[in-house]
Amino acid sequence: MPAIRVALIGTQFMGRVHSHAFHTVASFFPLDAPPDMTVICGRNPERTHAMAERFGWRESSLDWRKVIARKDIDLVDVATPGDTHAEIAIAALKAGKHVICEKPLANTAAEARAMAAAAKKAGTVNLCAFNYRRVPAIAHAQQMIARGDLGKIYHFRARYLQDWIMDPEFPLVWRLQKDRAGSGPHGDLNAHIVDLARFLVGDFFEVCGMMETFIKQRPVVAGDGELGRARGGKAKKMGAVTVEDAALFLARFKNCALGSFEATRFAAGRKNHNTFEVNGSKGSLVFDLEELNVLKYYNCADAATERGFRTILCTDAGHPYAGRWWPAGHIIGYEHTFTHEVWEVLRAIEGKTTVKPDFEDGSRCQDVLNAVERSVVKRCWVKV
Repeated sequence: MPAIRVALIGTQFMGRVHSHAFHTVASFFPLDAPPDMTVICGRNPERTHAMAERFGWRESSLDWRKVIARKDIDLVDVATPGDTHAEIAIAALKAGKHVICEKPLANTAAEARAMAAAAKKAGTVNLCAFNYRRVPAIAHAQQMIARGDLGKIYHFRARYLQDWIMDPEFPLVWRLQKDRAGSGPHGDLNAHIVDLARFLVGDFFEVCGMMETFIKQRPVVAGDGELGRARGGKAKKMGAVTVEDAALFLARFKNCALGSFEATRFAAGRKNHNTFEVNGSKGSLVFDLEELNVLKYYNCADAATERGFRTILCTDAGHPYAGRWWPAGHIIGYEHTFTHEVWEVLRAIEGKTTVKPDFEDGSRCQDVLNAVERSVVKRCWVKV
């Protein structure tokens, strides 16, 4: 099969990690041909050109519509703010392209459903980019749960904690504006752990949540900011924060397991603390992204005198994805999860198969997030 010709829309945080993934994937994972990094598209001409040169994109563009209309593009990767996902992805699908779209799939459940419907109609490969499914330790945890190592699942509890906007002087970046971001840590962080819950435990039945915005006004500065930092000059005025700063919710799964979820950007000392624990009738699993290569496992079948959480270092060749990288014990990092993601999409295109999580998974995640938002307004339990 000839090289798959790729267009990437977006040049900031996600644009960089996706570019890195396309640049490195063929060096470690088997493909018929390395991807053709045809064009990267952004809004800022200097930044877009610099990204093209840095990562090896053959061309740069400032018009995503022209990029999508090109005959020499097979795969469109959407790595832009959430308010643009639906328009770009649906246009790409209608043009017959394969599509990767960053999470959350959309800013609303209605947009997500429209995207899932367009993907189904197009019949092309589509992926909602929940990269944490591609952490070897998490993929191994899913295998253990699927084969019954934990028995009947009772609990899933997850936290995704950060602290990057605690300073009241941190400016009003796009992630703090509902019309662009859709939500705060609920859509940004809870989306990840909701997807992991669906991946590991199953579908949600009902939810009950609460949210709070701690700092309601922030300085307005020129220019967009990236995660954890902002560009621009001195603030001239204050603007309203229109998303939540923290979101917590309880859940009941369709299999009767119970769940708790917490996402905040106000947890001092927590930089990217994405952690979950799964408790079952036969044992438990614990994962923390800040120790990405490690999975903790408690086995109830161990002798009483020897019970305790054991550490599984998920770098063995037998662990998902790990065997393509380095010898056992030589750890990998955050950026590798995107390489795994890109490889799964490229080999699905080559093999004319499908890949998960797809746009339907992204839409179901958005349904959960939406149900939580409705429960906050109604102050009661809401069915998903």
